[in-house]
Amino acid sequence: MVEQPNDEQIKDELLADLKKRRRKIEEMGGGKNVEKQKERGKLTARERITRLLDEGTFCEIGMFATNRGTAFGMDKIKVPADGVITGYGTIDGRKVYVYAQDFTSVGGSLSEIHAAKICRILDSAAKAGCPVIGINDSGGARIQDGVDALAGYGQIFFRNSIFSGVIPQICAIMGPCAGGGVYSPALMDFVFMVNGTSYAYITGPQVVKAVMGEEVSHEELGGATVAQKKAGVACRSEASEVECLESIKELLDYLPSSNRDVPRRIDWGDDPNRSEPALFDIVPANPSKPYDMHKLIKLIFDRRPDGKKNYFEIFPLFATNIITCFARLNGWTVGIIAQQPMSKAGVLDIDACDKASRFIRFCDAFGIPLVNLVDVPGYLPGTDQEWGGIIRHGAKMLYAYSEAVVPKITLTIRKAYGGAYIGMCCKDLGADTVFCWPTTELAVMGSEGAAAIIFRKELEQADDPQALLKEKIKEYRTTFANPYRAAENLHIDDVIEPAETRPRLIKALETIVGKVEERPKKRHGIIPT
Repeated sequence: MVEQPNDEQIKDELLADLKKRRRKIEEMGGGKNVEKQKERGKLTARERITRLLDEGTFCEIGMFATNRGTAFGMDKIKVPADGVITGYGTIDGRKVYVYAQDFTSVGGSLSEIHAAKICRILDSAAKAGCPVIGINDSGGARIQDGVDALAGYGQIFFRNSIFSGVIPQICAIMGPCAGGGVYSPALMDFVFMVNGTSYAYITGPQVVKAVMGEEVSHEELGGATVAQKKAGVACRSEASEVECLESIKELLDYLPSSNRDVPRRIDWGDDPNRSEPALFDIVPANPSKPYDMHKLIKLIFDRRPDGKKNYFEIFPLFATNIITCFARLNGWTVGIIAQQPMSKAGVLDIDACDKASRFIRFCDAFGIPLVNLVDVPGYLPGTDQEWGGIIRHGAKMLYAYSEAVVPKITLTIRKAYGGAYIGMCCKDLGADTVFCWPTTELAVMGSEGAAAIIFRKELEQADDPQALLKEKIKEYRTTFANPYRAAENLHIDDVIEPAETRPRLIKALETIVGKVEERPKKRHGIIPT
């Protein structure tokens, strides 16, 4: 007679079996594949999640899921967690949902179940009102799954789209991301990449060579720097995976958990009444001389107690003639749109308009007030811009500002000419408060060009046209191209002392925080293409 195991033995065996199964899944693609991942200078999917989340907070979902496809030998392969690790945890105590593709398991390829796991995370994050962070490291769709894999991509894209503006969606590309797989990151709010190991493109170098006859490397085609600087796909390119994950955490600190929430107000201990006489010294009186707008941002906005950079810039290498960044103003998160006179004199061009308009719409979706620092000479002229569609791209920015119902504060520092004056959120485009420094010129065009047109006949008849032109430029600037004429007609609210910029911005912001602004009822507007 065979002795039957007692309850305790049965339970011990079941627990031992559970632990054994977990250990096997945690090994991911096995020792050799994990070693190859390390040799490429990459962390594993599980290591990435561990470094991203607060220690001991990760709760995995769908650990025992595996591939369902059986075609072309897949019935003989069991893919651990089906190549993607999903779950939730906390970052600085705030709950976030996360998924990380596992390149060590059949190249992190996306299958039907793999996609279903990601979709479940997106659905759960939206219901809970929490940010979602996706870590992409995948060879693309699993060919053996055929249309089931393609359908999986479609289901992810659908959720990326319908949850846009509902929860922050952040993507870190930490390996290859090609073909249809690039569209999920593109539909998310922020894309981070890592120099040397991240690649994003629709068609890889081999296809480019076969179809176009062009020789190009992975790095040249879709590396992290290229994807930001040239393509405008990646909002940040970081030196290492660890730096990338730290940057994501820093970004999250400025954001609310969802559109049902508001960003956390964090007091860094900076004096809201701090005066900064150095501000005026940074900006040359000559409107044609450049200066670094970052220096103004550092002085105006809240200083960090640890001495680190007090703003988080989005797309620092793309469309550098305009700055988009997050900072704090007396503890409040604000989104900053600012000209950069050091790059193309701070003109608005196609890329700058695209960069700014998307940032404006993100801030509006998540209740983040906008502060505009203006020093703009106009739109970039030329056939490349006109044929490239500067009209429709510039219209995006007008649309975004007009649509936005968050607090909008505009400060013109030195100049705002022509349509660019409107494009940088003037009073007529919905700015709640508009300030100017006394150095400001507000006009249809610069004083030099305006004087040459207005006084053309006098200049033609003058004995010394150059001397007369200088005189007329001064006359035009004194009587017309200054902030006081605009203030008389209520186009601006006040001309302020540069040293008092910080306290004046804080008072203006705190007066309109929580404002309510109605718009006509509609399904949605139609943004210019």
